[in-house]
Amino acid sequence: MFDQITRYVLRQLVVGMVLVSLALTAIIWLSQSLRFVELIVSRGLTAGQFLHLTLLLLPSFLALILPVSLFAVVIFTYSKLANDRELIVMRSAGIGQFAMAKPALTLALIVMGLGYWLNFHILPTAYQMFRELQWDIRYKYSQILIQEGTFNVISKGITVYVRERGRNGELQGILIDDARDPQRVSTLMAVRGAMTEVGDVQRVIMFDGNRQEIDKAANRMSILYFDRYTFDLDARQRTDTLRNREPRELSQSELMRLTVEDLGNPLDYGKFVVERHRRMIAPALALGYALVGVACMVSGFMGQRTQTRRVISATSLFVLFQVAQLGIEAASAKRIEFTPLLYVNAALPFLIGLLILFQPAWLRRLPSLAAGRLGRA
Repeated sequence: MFDQITRYVLRQLVVGMVLVSLALTAIIWLSQSLRFVELIVSRGLTAGQFLHLTLLLLPSFLALILPVSLFAVVIFTYSKLANDRELIVMRSAGIGQFAMAKPALTLALIVMGLGYWLNFHILPTAYQMFRELQWDIRYKYSQILIQEGTFNVISKGITVYVRERGRNGELQGILIDDARDPQRVSTLMAVRGAMTEVGDVQRVIMFDGNRQEIDKAANRMSILYFDRYTFDLDARQRTDTLRNREPRELSQSELMRLTVEDLGNPLDYGKFVVERHRRMIAPALALGYALVGVACMVSGFMGQRTQTRRVISATSLFVLFQVAQLGIEAASAKRIEFTPLLYVNAALPFLIGLLILFQPAWLRRLPSLAAGRLGRA
């Protein structure tokens, strides 16, 4: 009978977990996707590229969502079972508190395993692909879509204006301001032109125009009239600029081998240390949060009056642990001496959950002792 009850409750938990996770993932994905709308407008990003870019963030979302979803589903499901008197029937049938908590703990172990798989294997690879794709879109000029009637800042020191774009890609009324060298600022104007790519260099070919250059050192302006002129869109910046890798891009083995000397900025070392420990702790928190939630929901007297208190108690503990986790991570990134506190905070949900679930004799006597002292007072 216990196995049937376990499967019955576990089925409700799994269905709720899937629905809540999908809903939270969709909400976060939509909100985060708004950040990349600018890439569609200014860089000519296609719908397929936009979708690919944002989908690469899903592992990062899931790693954060799963523990929260699990806790919410455990509270909701067991609260529903209590309101339907099903928990009272289970206890009357002789089912202990641990047996009632078994479905939630089973799902928590599955979620914890999924969390370790995401953190150690999927998340670093997906986030690295996301960063590389984002970098290519921002600095690879073949992706640039120059908006007509707008001053387009292509890179530091280069601004392009196009009055009109033809259907075949021809540009009409071109103005380019080149201020990469502050001492020799130049402005190019042309009646028409077109953009082309040669190798890895994006170029603007202009016809019937002039190039005006101001030499500030000599305090002189020169004008060059041309029938045809080719302008390279700052290829040097793309080849000379190096992308700094973020902690989430590194694999766990890379994080374990990382030293201060490997980083350009030693002050960032704490962020990489925190990421290394967070990957080992975060999946286990799902089990701890689920244990706290289910322990609060199945322990003690079952009644309508105590139901609200159970939900409030479990939610308060969950919020407290989450806030403490975020605070300790922020402090540890600045001072790695605080890193052991991450493991202390991760162990507390297990200890508190086990105490509530099994309720040792001294813990069960506390309410009566407190009531006796109040009566004597």
